[in-house]
Amino acid sequence: MINKIARSVTEALAGVQDGATVLIGGFGTAGIPNELIDGLIAQGAKDLTVVNNNAGNGDTGLAALLNTGRVRKIICSFPRQADSHVFDALYRSGKLELELVPQGNLAERIRAAGAGIGAFFSPTGYGTEMAKNSDGSAKETREINGKGYVLEMPIYGDVALIKAERGDRWGNLMYRKAARNFGPVMATASRLTVATVHEIAELGSMDPEHIITPGIYVHQIVKIDRVATQAGGFQKAV
Repeated sequence: MINKIARSVTEALAGVQDGATVLIGGFGTAGIPNELIDGLIAQGAKDLTVVNNNAGNGDTGLAALLNTGRVRKIICSFPRQADSHVFDALYRSGKLELELVPQGNLAERIRAAGAGIGAFFSPTGYGTEMAKNSDGSAKETREINGKGYVLEMPIYGDVALIKAERGDRWGNLMYRKAARNFGPVMATASRLTVATVHEIAELGSMDPEHIITPGIYVHQIVKIDRVATQAGGFQKAV
């Protein structure tokens, strides 16, 4: 019987190895799998390459992972914001390598890995510093129909950590609105995908038309509680 429901975050992340490339869903704080990030911190894997849209907020979640000193490199499109002091300090001191990728290219590079595409040409970044590799060498360029393009390579993950809303024991996932963000493409691009869910659905109860990530791309799911917080006088779930 297929049953991808893990008993705990610890169990779900037991196989993460040192040197892994970890794709972490989330757009700012929306859809960030904080419980899985905390679990990865506790698990202890080091020399990691982390892929996320951002580079952490405040001192929790992704910022807390960076602060452990166990992340060697981060690949993202928006590393700096008002509360990115952890990233700022590490990057300025030379303790963290950064690969800056335009947001559309970031999503497409991940999607390309999941779709089996060897590489693709993108007009984004042509003629700018974005047309260089992280080591400073020039990326391959080509003119197509009179327009300049840059060759971009897929981003494969050893592990994907994503947050979903509902899942079943086969690993089928549904998301909550914009919290979906990078989750679906990251799930397809990784050798191991772990997702948190707030609800475990009975097998067959989810409308197939509403399943965004099929279970074939998901290896472990962990049920987490929905935490209520007070913000501005309104009760909201996070």
